[in-house]
Amino acid sequence: MRLLIVRHAIAEEYEESARRSGGDGARPLTAEGADKMRRGALGLLELQPELDCIATSPLVRARQTADILAEAYPGVGVEVAEPLAPGHAPAEPLEWLRERRAAAVAAVGHEPGLSQLASFLLGGGERSFLELKKGAACLIDLPRLAGGAGTLLWLAPPRMLRRLAE
Repeated sequence: MRLLIVRHAIAEEYEESARRSGGDGARPLTAEGADKMRRGALGLLELQPELDCIATSPLVRARQTADILAEAYPGVGVEVAEPLAPGHAPAEPLEWLRERRAAAVAAVGHEPGLSQLASFLLGGGERSFLELKKGAACLIDLPRLAGGAGTLLWLAPPRMLRRLAE
């Protein structure tokens, strides 16, 4: 399996969103964040042209980012995966992934959980050794779904993804 890990795009500030909508889980993307992610998604399409499904945290900003990815990958569905929400251990998404039996899956979520997931898949430990900026992505090749079994194929900051789309 290839796992495309994508951090959600730029979202509203917590204070602004909490005042209007009542909490962190409801924070939407900003217009700028959505626009940058649309261009970044086209760059992702250049680097990983095929996906079988897109998994997302249930939080609004991640779901909106996943929907933008789905626009770039016509016909690819979006599924909510609770283990991608904040507060889950790095190994928790593995069971969800095992149930999919897919060749290529995108996982959209949050920091520090995504970096912890990537670090776990690459090194087997729970200590994170990489960081994803908002809208950034990395691709991991997983011959088997286990900690330490992955190979990092690439790590791309959001600016690079947008440039690939030009």
